[in-house]
Amino acid sequence: MLHRLPGAMHAPLRWVLWDVKDTLLRVRSSVGEQYCDEAKRMGLSLTPSEVDAAFRQAYRHQSSRFPNYGIAQGLDGQSWWTAVVKATFFQCRVRDPALLSTMATNLYQSFSNAENWEVFPDSKSSLESCSSLGLKLGVVSNFDNRLEAILRGCGLLSHFNFVVTSEAAGVEKPHVAIFEQALQKCGAPPSSIVHVGDHYVNDYLASRSAGIHGFLLDRTNNFERRDVPKEHWLSSLDNLPALLKQHMNESF
Repeated sequence: MLHRLPGAMHAPLRWVLWDVKDTLLRVRSSVGEQYCDEAKRMGLSLTPSEVDAAFRQAYRHQSSRFPNYGIAQGLDGQSWWTAVVKATFFQCRVRDPALLSTMATNLYQSFSNAENWEVFPDSKSSLESCSSLGLKLGVVSNFDNRLEAILRGCGLLSHFNFVVTSEAAGVEKPHVAIFEQALQKCGAPPSSIVHVGDHYVNDYLASRSAGIHGFLLDRTNNFERRDVPKEHWLSSLDNLPALLKQHMNESF
């Protein structure tokens, strides 16, 4: 017996919305390693562990003080990340203002490049399979406006009809407003839309609160104890197309 998607489906399945980071791709090496590589090019010697610790503190502080890249306070993604990078290195005893600015600029640009990102092995095949089912694809991501360039460089952008970033939307997941913007772009009811992401709150619960059918991607079995029905849980994107095809063949 086939499990139905959550709730009553009143419209044929038409769209799949995607989270990006840690769903379709991930940072190739740790922040500490990449920041240390930049520091080394500037003649500095730091360790990835100390930089990782400093980054986590700087990121938490900046996120708390200026959520969603500080859009509401007049910042943008680049200025927000520049502050994070400077604060990270400042904690690691780098105090030269010009050097801090140079490294912040270089790293912001560096993380726009595909070389710093790794596409999961199941991502492209899953996107292609969903498209072959006649489904349209979109992105809803808590990310800054570099995302389209990153997706293009990674060979993924052409799969999507649109990309909604939290920087451009002015609101971030789990706020329902970012999903409402995506729904407007879809031009379809929530009951005809699926969302796939790796975050229990920001992706699974948030999409469901907007009436969208959420699937939780859990590559590392972290959510086995969560209140997620088995039919909403994915251990790999390889499992998604067949599951969607089953539901498309059902009569709702």
